[in-house]
Amino acid sequence: MKRTISFPRLIKYLPVALLTLVAAACSPDDPDLELGPPPSSDSITIIATPSSSNPNIVQLKSEAPGAFKSIWDLGNGVTAEGQQVNASYALEGEYTVKLTVFTKNGFASNTKTIRIDQTNFSMLDRPDYNALTGGADKLAGKTWVFDPVGPMNFGGPADAPNSWWNQTLAEQNDCMKDDKYVFKLDGFKFENQSNGAMWGIADGAENVCVPQPATAPASSWNLYEENGKTMLSLSNNETIAWDDNEGVYEVIELTENRLYIRKTCCGGAGTRNYVLVPEGYTPPVEVIEKPYKIEDIRDNFDAPGNIIWIQDAMTLMAPYDNPAPLPINTSPKVAMYIKQEGQPFAFANLFTDLEYKMDLRQRNVFKLKVFIPSYNDFVTAAGEDWAIKTLLKQVSVKLQDGSAAQPWANQVEVKQAVSQTDKWVELTFDFSPYADRTDLDRIVVQIGGEGNYIPAIFFLDDFRLEP
Repeated sequence: MKRTISFPRLIKYLPVALLTLVAAACSPDDPDLELGPPPSSDSITIIATPSSSNPNIVQLKSEAPGAFKSIWDLGNGVTAEGQQVNASYALEGEYTVKLTVFTKNGFASNTKTIRIDQTNFSMLDRPDYNALTGGADKLAGKTWVFDPVGPMNFGGPADAPNSWWNQTLAEQNDCMKDDKYVFKLDGFKFENQSNGAMWGIADGAENVCVPQPATAPASSWNLYEENGKTMLSLSNNETIAWDDNEGVYEVIELTENRLYIRKTCCGGAGTRNYVLVPEGYTPPVEVIEKPYKIEDIRDNFDAPGNIIWIQDAMTLMAPYDNPAPLPINTSPKVAMYIKQEGQPFAFANLFTDLEYKMDLRQRNVFKLKVFIPSYNDFVTAAGEDWAIKTLLKQVSVKLQDGSAAQPWANQVEVKQAVSQTDKWVELTFDFSPYADRTDLDRIVVQIGGEGNYIPAIFFLDDFRLEP
């Protein structure tokens, strides 16, 4: 009799069959699968061949039996991968090249010293080197300071919008305002002149002034390409702006009068942006004048509205299925507002920047519908010391000047408490008391309060400026 096995039964027996197959394939009696001895340093040979046209460029070749991967530390701050790579050494001196090879039996490393007899000054005459250091004619190097008008930030989520770091130097901590950083072409030297203290981490505490040695340790800089990005690194644990002993930065912009660098910090939870300018240089302040007018403002989170929302330390999912398609909101699609747990999300909000300044003299009332689920935690207390630390059944609408260094400092805000959960409620936000304001071009919607660390899910719909 022919026997058939249904698909579900086949799935049931498949793991057992696979285990049997693997066990048979990995039998200790199979000599082909026995591991040999791991590679040794002596088995790794580094062949260095200077270029015939430029002895400061050296071809490095790996010879290691059984190697399937070769990783190089070129001794000049650059890493590379491959059996054969090229290394450039503009300055005379000795460089220690380290090669690590991987075989099926393990890995091992070996080193080789590369001796460069003469500095090749033509290799130093590069636009990026000249912009950073002032070039060969500036023996004392080039001193960079923080851009006094910004923008810059010293934290925030990795996807934070510009509003998180649209700050001036005057708003930063005093111990960072006098920091200076000198880059020299001669010897690729770097000097940290932080005048006694840097902003950073000390004894496990963040956001403190960290004392610095009277004489900074000798350090060097390096510009290199990595994964399609231009990187700036500093040796000897030296850093810029934030003292965490990790001086590696992505270069976003490098010109004669602007150095914009970025790094991921704090265990990967934040992005830090630093903008520096040459000492003594005053950057121009760009002023963009927006028209002052009345426009419709609407979004039902289903059909496209006429505003674009920006997520600030929160997640917006729209369109999303209505959790309770009942009066007063039978719309099949709404928006889900997700606030995550922890300090990075204490100021979660949703905002839109308008291309004009709002004229509130005739139209100044906003409305929206909100659904606050009762399953959120409104009891646990965790948050900033100045804040109400519990999650609030509250919706806040704020109007701000988005071009201000601190848009929240001069904002106008209307808060509405929500007494009913698990039900759609329509809220009204009356800004008629602020009808004389002519500088407002940002709308912020914040649900659940500000300054607490409690995660939550909310739903909203039908945001609009009343006719």
